[in-house]
Amino acid sequence: MSKDDVLPRLIIEAMPFPLLVAGPKGEIVSANSAAEDFFQASFSMLRKLDVAELFPFSSPALEALGRAREGGGVVNEYAISVGTPRYGGERIVDFTTTAIGEAAGHVLISIQRQSMAKKFDLQLSHQGAARSVSGMASMLAHEIKNPLAGIRGAAQLLEPSLAPQDQPLARMICEETDRIRNLVNQMEVFSDERPVEREAVNIHVVLERVKQLLLAEAPEGIHLAEEYDPSLPDVSGSKDQLVQVFLNLAKNAVEAMDGQGGELRLSTAFKPGMKLAVVGGGERISLPLEVCVHDEGHGVAEELRPHIFDPFISSKSQGRGLGLALVAKIVRDHGGVVECIGRERGTTFRILLPLGSNLEKAR
Repeated sequence: MSKDDVLPRLIIEAMPFPLLVAGPKGEIVSANSAAEDFFQASFSMLRKLDVAELFPFSSPALEALGRAREGGGVVNEYAISVGTPRYGGERIVDFTTTAIGEAAGHVLISIQRQSMAKKFDLQLSHQGAARSVSGMASMLAHEIKNPLAGIRGAAQLLEPSLAPQDQPLARMICEETDRIRNLVNQMEVFSDERPVEREAVNIHVVLERVKQLLLAEAPEGIHLAEEYDPSLPDVSGSKDQLVQVFLNLAKNAVEAMDGQGGELRLSTAFKPGMKLAVVGGGERISLPLEVCVHDEGHGVAEELRPHIFDPFISSKSQGRGLGLALVAKIVRDHGGVVECIGRERGTTFRILLPLGSNLEKAR
């Protein structure tokens, strides 16, 4: 066996996650040690099996395998069940199938035990958090704003009759009641559960608007880069709300770079393999429209990242923790998901959106 043959095999064996190669008829023709451990079966045993025997009945993994073989591309499935009671037991994983171009009909199967299902579970938590804030906002609007108006009015009436040295105290009462009122007004946004007024929106037009607004006030040293897929189809949604989402994320990115400068990169891509299971049903919704905001800032602390979209959670010392909660609500209203990804330098916020035909299923 030549070095050219040995090296690929060594690389596959070095991979810490399970890898399989399925042949044109579904036969298993290769498996690394991690796959043997995962399925609790040696390669000599695995090679006697059809790949379908490793997955529960009607698993979307088999459909993904067929689509990759026929389409010649990469197909991803998230939060799916892999394994059977006989072979390692059922576990929820991320699953990627890749057609091997030089070997007709052969497909590389990659299984990630650190499942993206956790991120989608977090997205559902973000939705629940947004709904909790919605109820709380409605209550606060009624229970707080009326008394605040009375307090402010009383302070205004008292101010002229107070001694000059006490008048600043009355003005401070007015200013503080205004501050609380403004905070409640911000929270009232979460109580708006009306359906989004939808239209066909070119996401690149949205990002261009965000870019214009950002450049008008961005500090020196911030370099704005763009990586767009020009073939991206329109999004069905509210242009103004989507501008709000990406403007919030872009402004956060600028603040994260803390005056030190760096690159803020906006990117779009079409990824037809992205799918999400609908809670309470067997359907899987396609989320192929990807929009990312990348920065080179100080990043989000790892322990804070799972909660970054919760209301009143902020990585900024003076932050109120409502901006990203609003982002999560708007994205949820559009049938999508949002996630925060830590990188070696900086942070990426990634939003996945459905095509128009899938919007009602995703809601």
